[in-house]
Parts: sequence; structure tokens; C-alpha cells
Amino acid sequence: MIAGAGPDAPLHLAFASVRDGERPVGGGVLVTDRYVLTCAHVVNSALGRGRYDQDTPGRNDTVTLRLPHVAAGTDLAARVVREMWVPPRARAAGRDPVEPGQVPYHGDLAVLELTAAPPEGAEPAPFLQHGYAGETIALWASGNPLPTVRAVPRVSAPPWIALDVLGGAQVTEGFSGGPLWDRDRQAVVGLVAAVHRAPGVAAHGSAAPGLAGPRPATPGPAAFGAAAPGGQPATMYAISVPAIEAELPTLPPSAVPTARRGVQQLLTALERVLKGRAAVLACEERLAARLGRPSAGPAADLERLVGLAVGVRRGIPELLDLVREYEPTTLADPYDLHARPGRYGAREDWTRDGWERLRRAARTVRPGEYLTMSQRRDLAGLLAHCTRTDARTLLERVLPHAPELPAVAGLADAVDALEGFGATTGDAAPVPPLLQGVVRISIEERAAGEAYPADDLDAWVERVAARSGVDEAAVSQFRADAEAAAAPVRTPASAAPAGAARTSAVAPRVQVELLPTPTGRRFTYQIWTFADDQAHRLALVRDTEAGSEQVVDDIRRVLRTEVREDPETALVEYFLPCAWLGLDVDAWESPDSDEDGPFAPGITRRVVVRTTERSRESYAGWKQRTAALPHAKRIVLDHRHTDRKVARAQLEVHRDASTVIVCCAPDHHGALLRQCVQAGVHTVLWHRADHGEQLVQDLLALVDVADHTEVPEVVRLERAKAMAEPESTAHHGRRLSLLYDAPDHRPPQLAPDAWVLTQP
Repeated sequence: MIAGAGPDAPLHLAFASVRDGERPVGGGVLVTDRYVLTCAHVVNSALGRGRYDQDTPGRNDTVTLRLPHVAAGTDLAARVVREMWVPPRARAAGRDPVEPGQVPYHGDLAVLELTAAPPEGAEPAPFLQHGYAGETIALWASGNPLPTVRAVPRVSAPPWIALDVLGGAQVTEGFSGGPLWDRDRQAVVGLVAAVHRAPGVAAHGSAAPGLAGPRPATPGPAAFGAAAPGGQPATMYAISVPAIEAELPTLPPSAVPTARRGVQQLLTALERVLKGRAAVLACEERLAARLGRPSAGPAADLERLVGLAVGVRRGIPELLDLVREYEPTTLADPYDLHARPGRYGAREDWTRDGWERLRRAARTVRPGEYLTMSQRRDLAGLLAHCTRTDARTLLERVLPHAPELPAVAGLADAVDALEGFGATTGDAAPVPPLLQGVVRISIEERAAGEAYPADDLDAWVERVAARSGVDEAAVSQFRADAEAAAAPVRTPASAAPAGAARTSAVAPRVQVELLPTPTGRRFTYQIWTFADDQAHRLALVRDTEAGSEQVVDDIRRVLRTEVREDPETALVEYFLPCAWLGLDVDAWESPDSDEDGPFAPGITRRVVVRTTERSRESYAGWKQRTAALPHAKRIVLDHRHTDRKVARAQLEVHRDASTVIVCCAPDHHGALLRQCVQAGVHTVLWHRADHGEQLVQDLLALVDVADHTEVPEVVRLERAKAMAEPESTAHHGRRLSLLYDAPDHRPPQLAPDAWVLTQP
């Protein structure tokens, strides 16, 4: 019986039960019409071998399978594909055996090939890389929906994903090898491999890694009941999709959820390139061969070609590579309009605009896929020889404004993450983050004296950039800038100890943690300095009460003695409790002096206000609004929103708004600012004295810039303009204030207490 339509229908049509006679011992999943993916230890159990046996099963060893939701009760025969047998091993390299109870381990994958066509209705499952928000489910070996486990991914610890079990069945023997199904994204995101329980939690069968093995033929309440009240939840482990792809490079690419967005754009772009039926047939035949899928032959058309590409993992990059290879540019510069005509199109149709249109459509359909299968394999091979680059540091440098960096454990994992990010600032950053990351890895390897693999990484970047339409000059310029930033800058002998060197830095910060007294006129404070290439360090402590003029004078002293200025002016950040956000710290000045007059940081430096208070709720809102930055909205809180409940409702309605203009009577500013902080808004602009419709329009125009990072500098210039026009007392730059907690000023995760600046 074929499973009816439902939220888990694609899972049911692909789920396989691996059996030892009539007894189910584990699960599996169809990845092509004939291939079933499962765990190697499940196959070992089905064949009556030791769980961690590493020897490849014999050619005559047959494994029995069933597709319980497609043809219940029908046994299917399958054999291990010998070149895709990856038994469990203790380490990433070598073949050291796995010790019982050891987690995590590596490998533990097997591909079974059906000896006959699967029953009608069976369909390969779609695959995607896992996320951290959606709930996943796992079926027991029989495929029965009752003993289903619900879990949420907690952390990626390659090659596994750790998941917190939320409920449903108790995770016991028989879940291994089964697909981990993400209901929201409608895709398989891993292969269940093991479970771990806290000591003392009873479970049926083994609670150690490997969930296949002896168990009763019929699950009973003891096996699948809920955990005992008060018992600690189990942690379930699954093999991640990137790990599967790395361990099984010859496995045909898996299907992906049916694409909806961008497909019509892709069809339109291809119609301008593939002229005539012969062109479409040839491309479809070659793409099918690359992806290990059957060709439609004479029945192929443009819709089938696109359907084949969007239905298979990395199908879109493979399609672009084929179009480039067989079209007029023929391995030449895609922007060279004088290249000879290809056999599938006319030269005048293959313009720079046409290529860009095709690439944009491809990114819309599959924004997280950039590389072809061979490009990814080549890169993985080179990265295995790279030892100088820290994966986490690489992500921080390439993605400084990402709301939350993924957990990675190695360079291969890091470049997988970078591949999922598009260009951060559009045309201003024409080199994709993935290529930026590989260039930085190459620079660090070469700086350590490793010509290999640095030279090969450069060649890989050059080849991939050319075949992806990335301007060679842009890559060269990025490499030159990155090399210059990484190179040491020598200081004069008089300015530094012998042998000392300084590295370049950008946008230094002076951070002032201000603790006002009850009157709000006297303060104790600490001043910190921070730059991209230096440690966060304490520069000055004032533990006796002082006035605002002393605060500014100390800031000037720190700027002169502790901060190396750059072409971009230093950023001064005042950290205040929420109750004191109304302090006009951005207008403070030091006393006049005979040397250089008064010092006004708000005019000569970028001055922003930040808060020392971040709750779990506000940080969750901050992450959501930051994730929406590329399409963020701006909203206005004015006299209509002075009631705190109304203001909070407005912020809840617009949870993708990252910038708020506060424009109302000054006595309401404090309440609205606190509402913004509580809702996670990271950019708030307001005038401390004025309000009105014209001011709203002026402030909206100020934040209407290409990149949110420009807002502090725009505000500084407006303050300077107001100071430069003393006769214009109504200039909106006077008493203009900015609260700025943007992504490059990331607050600590789930900080329940005041932010301690020693942990920036």
C-alpha cells in the first residue's frame, strides 16, 4: 500500500527496513532508484556479523529489505556496493577499530543495491544539510509510525550531529541507519547512528553507540515507552549530510526538495542560451550522465532539463558548468563578446547580462550550492593538507556581520558553511564568501612556508572563479588586500622594542562601561580598547566619582596613548544600563584647553550608545532581526506608540525590522528605548529634543544607506554639519543620538546578566 499524502509522505516513500529474516534490525533510505543508504553496522547485524566488523561483505551476501510504506510484506534483495562500503573506524584516518562505547566515531556507512526494480510508488528521498531550528523525526526499523522519536539538532560535531530527544518513543535498538527527517524543510538531514544516555537511565537493549542489534520482533511498551519522569533526556546522534558526501564521493548526488522559487527565472534565462531542440537534448543527456540519473532521451525538453537540475543535490552548479562549457564562451572569458560562437547558440545572445541573469536565477533556486561535485571533491582533498588556519577564526573574518556563526570542527566543515552564504554586500563585494575563505587559507599556508597546497589552492580559486563568472581582477584585488592585512607592519625603532612588529588593524574601538550615580551627573567607569588584530584590553579604571568632562578627557587620553588611529575614525561606544539610555553622552565635551581646544568625540569620532543589559528574550529577538538584515525594514515609533503596550505590539508585528526611528516627546524616549532593547532591535535613531513629521523624514533618509555599518558614520557627519552651521539652530544633527548593537557588535549568547566587557 502506497502511503497517502501527508507531511511525511516523501519520507515514507523512501524509508527502507533492513531485516534479518523476519526481524527488523535497522533502517535505510532510498537515494536513487536502486541504491539504499544505511549504516554499515546495520548491514553487519543483518548478515549476522559483528557490529563493528570492517571486512567488506562477500559478493554473494544478500541483505533483505522491505519498503513498508510502499509494499508492506514484500521482501526485496540487495547487495552491498563494494566501493561504497565504509565500515566504522575510530579515527578520521586509518582503519583503527571502534571500541565499544566510544563516541563519536567515523565512517559507518553502506550502500545497498537492489537486485530488481523497487515496487511502484517508491521514490528517492530529498536531502539537505541540517539546520538548528526545525524539529526532526526518526522512524524505528519496522517503519511503523507509532514508535517515532522527535528531536532537535543541538550542535554539529563532525562527522555527527547531536540532537536533544524531545519525546515520542524511547531511542533504543533498531533506529540506526534510518533517515533523520526535517518536517519543516521536507528533507533528510542525516542518518541515525547512535544514542547516549546519562548513567543510570534504563533502556531496553544497548544504550551505547550503534542502535541496531538483537531485539524482540514486536516492540512492546517497555521498548518504546516515554522516559521515566525526571529522567534525563537522551542524546541521539546522526551522521551529517556533508559527512556522508565526504565518505561516499562516488555516491550519485541525492535528490533535494522540489524547488519553487526562481524556477521560472531559470527557464527564461536558459531559453536565451539554449537555442533549438538539439541544444536542449545534448545538455539534458550530459547533465543526466553527470548526476547518475536516467536521461529522458528524445522526450527531453527545457522543463525536464531544469527539473533534473533542481531535483538533485548540486544539480544547479553542474548545469551552469555544462552551459558554460558548451556555449559560445567555451572556457574563455564569459565577458569576451568576441569569443567564437558555440554550437548551441548565437554569439549575440551570450552577453555579460545573459550570463549574470542565468547566475542570479541559479542562486535564487539554490542559494546554498556554489560548487560542482568535482570542484567540492578537489577542494576537500587540498584542505586535508592545510594545518595553519583555524576554522572558527576563518568564519569570523569572512563573515564579520553574520548573526550567529555555525559550529564547525575543521576547514572542510567551514567551507561547507561559507558555501551557503551569498555575497555580503552585493556588487560592493563581488568575490563570494567561499572564495574569500579559500584565498585566506592559501595566504596563511604560504606565510607558513607551505607552497603546497597554497599554489594549488590559488589555482583552484582561479579556475572556479573563471567558470563561475567571478571577475579575475576582483579576486586578485581581494587577495592583495588580504595579504596586505596579514603582513606585519614594522614600527620605527624609537616607537617599539627591538624586533617588535605590529599588524594592521581597522576600525579600533574605545568602549566605556559607564555606571551613573543616582543623580545621573557623576560616574564611575572603565575604558577598554579593542581592535580586530588585538586582544580586548582594559586601558583605564576610574573608581572614584567623576563628571562628564573627566570621562571625555580620559577617553582622549586613551585615544592618544592606547589606540593606533586608522583612516577610518575610531568608534567610541558607551555601555549604559537601560534606565540611563537617555544620557546625552554623544554630546559630551572635555574642557577647553590651550593646546587644541575642547574635545568633542561626537564630532571627530563615531559615538554610539549600547546597553549592558541583554536578556534571553531580547537576544532571541536580536538574532531574528539580524538574520533579516539583507531585507530589513525600518519602522517609526512616534506619539501614537507612547503607550508601552502599543509600542511592544508594533515591534512584535514587525519582527524583521532592525532599525527603529523614535520620534516623540522627550519624556517618552526612555520607555520606548527600553521596549526596543527588549525586542532585540539593534539600531535606534532619535533626536533628544525635537520631534515631528519633518524630522521623521529626515531621520529615515539618514538610515537609508546601502549598508547598515555606514549608519554610525552618517550620524557623526550630521552632528559635524550642525556644529559647522552655528546660525542654523534647527539642524537635525544637533542632539542626534544612536543606539547601535549591530552584528559586528555581537552580544554574548543568552546573557542573563549585565554584559561584562571582558567577554566582548
